[in-house]
Amino acid sequence: MKFRAKIVDAACLNHFTRVSSMVAKLAKACTLRISPRRLNFILADKVANGGVSMWCELEQENFFNEFQMEGVSAENNAIYLELTSENLSRALKTAQNARTLKIKLTNKHFPCLTVSIELLSVSNSSRIVTHDIPVKVIPRKLWKDLQEPTVPDCDVSIYLPVLKTMKSVVERMKNISNHLIIEANRNGDLNLKIESELVCVTTHFKDLGNPPFASEDASQDRNPAHMVEVHVDIRKFLQFLSGQQVNPTKAICTTHLPRHPCPLAVPDEGSLPGSSKAGFLLATEITRNGPLSDSCQADAQPPVSTAEEEEGPECT
Repeated sequence: MKFRAKIVDAACLNHFTRVSSMVAKLAKACTLRISPRRLNFILADKVANGGVSMWCELEQENFFNEFQMEGVSAENNAIYLELTSENLSRALKTAQNARTLKIKLTNKHFPCLTVSIELLSVSNSSRIVTHDIPVKVIPRKLWKDLQEPTVPDCDVSIYLPVLKTMKSVVERMKNISNHLIIEANRNGDLNLKIESELVCVTTHFKDLGNPPFASEDASQDRNPAHMVEVHVDIRKFLQFLSGQQVNPTKAICTTHLPRHPCPLAVPDEGSLPGSSKAGFLLATEITRNGPLSDSCQADAQPPVSTAEEEEGPECT
């Protein structure tokens, strides 16, 4: 197995760092899937036990100036690595104002994801900061547990308001109740409600719009103004809202009765949501607006293997 990649464009580096920060806020450990065309950050906690599931997809050509990988075999050309999310996030945070960022799979007595950052000093000379992040190579027999979530038919699908606004509302509600009631219909109406023995508080959002994700059969049988109501753990929902670092252009919530809602952040290109019986499944597709600009592509040089560049042997 081999993997090495390089980012030169500052905007790409900043976006990649924010994606890593988002993943770190959602779970302590994650799976990094590396394939010839994409990187995936995967959280596969058991939702029934209160965990968070996520599928985050990045097209490699939108982020990396250089990208080389060889999987476990020609038939299974992919690499699955388990790592601590915070370790990667901290390493990337040191790359602010960096000239280049290199990521490589190495073997230093144990598998590592080596992150090398070229920084400029005051005297315009460069210095290299290297982080070795321990990883665990996931055997092929376990790959089946790390697949993209399936998408069931939903009863109501609705665009969410600005997530910062929702976060502000839900943060105040969590001081009153541990559970949040989410109501939505096909007229674009959304209610966030909490109830206790002493008080009932509801926040109303109107004219949000509905994406065409709902089941056609269910659409014919239900009045568009009918509210579908679900209950979620308010702290888990707030964890989703607090973890958003990528400034999504759209956010979608779907409900699939009798299951719970599934919030989905869609920055540029939408992937469909899934659902689960005891929580919410987060499945996110993260991309930039398009491939690297022509100037960025022109700056990309063919990979060179030199003694100074090698941080360690390839992981095989």
